[in-house]
Amino acid sequence: MNRNAPRAIDQYLHQLRQELKGADAALIQDALYDAEEYLRAEVGSHPDKSEADVLELIASTYGSPGEVADAYRETEIRVNAAMATPRKLPRTGSGAFLGVFLDPRAYTSLFFMLLALLTGILYFVFTVVGLAMSAGFSVLIIGVPFFLLFVAVGRAVSLAEGRLIEALTGVRMPRRPVYPPSSRSLWARVGDMLKDRRTWSAFAYFLLMLPLGMIYFVIALFGLTISVGLTILPFFGIAQRSGWFGGHLQVNPEWMGSLPMLPVEVLGGALLFTSLMHLARGIGRVHARFAKTLLVAREGAAAPEAAPLPVAA
Repeated sequence: MNRNAPRAIDQYLHQLRQELKGADAALIQDALYDAEEYLRAEVGSHPDKSEADVLELIASTYGSPGEVADAYRETEIRVNAAMATPRKLPRTGSGAFLGVFLDPRAYTSLFFMLLALLTGILYFVFTVVGLAMSAGFSVLIIGVPFFLLFVAVGRAVSLAEGRLIEALTGVRMPRRPVYPPSSRSLWARVGDMLKDRRTWSAFAYFLLMLPLGMIYFVIALFGLTISVGLTILPFFGIAQRSGWFGGHLQVNPEWMGSLPMLPVEVLGGALLFTSLMHLARGIGRVHARFAKTLLVAREGAAAPEAAPLPVAA
């Protein structure tokens, strides 16, 4: 084996993390999870060999840390190209302003703003009720198990929220948890979970999603209502003057439904709606980066010491 080749799983993961330095934090988390899961499964399937012997044995199949890092980077480039906006959007002039309608991320980000109120309420209720029940059960024998279950579910929900954000905004989020279940003992996993700052920053994110969701929802709903209303209002006014609706619909003030105001209001509504699409796309990107700060491991953060798997002498 090469002198610099890793002779233990922890060494392999450390070298892989170093090889991926500078890559997206979500990509690093996924790569480390996949590598650790595969390596520990291989070590567990060869109980008669040491970690060093197994790593040497699978070096030609799984690859060195540098080869694995290169493979992940190449795969990420291909995936990003496949998920990219299908058309090249204009970047200057009026084309850049109107080109937002060709960007599917603008529509999905607007949908995210409308959805954020619902998810914000659910996350807030889950966090507050879970913490309150954990405090209430703390005097009972089920208090600790309930609290640990609540924390574990919260981490799973944070991973699901990341997947939702990636689907709607296109910003890369983790697709794997932090550590494979088989990588350490139950109590070690519990300790890692409680010491991991992402556990508590995720709950902070859940609490912040309620006010953020309210703001996003109001902006989206207000923008849609005003822009669509301005666009169709003059048509209702003209239809009313033509005897439609039997006088049951009144446009006030009347000048807003007049024919001379038709081009002004339609243009104003279109400009407002286009601006809303730009704002929604921007909010989606900013929120995704905010979520990544609270839900994803910092690049280069050291992993906890993992207990080695038992091997035969």
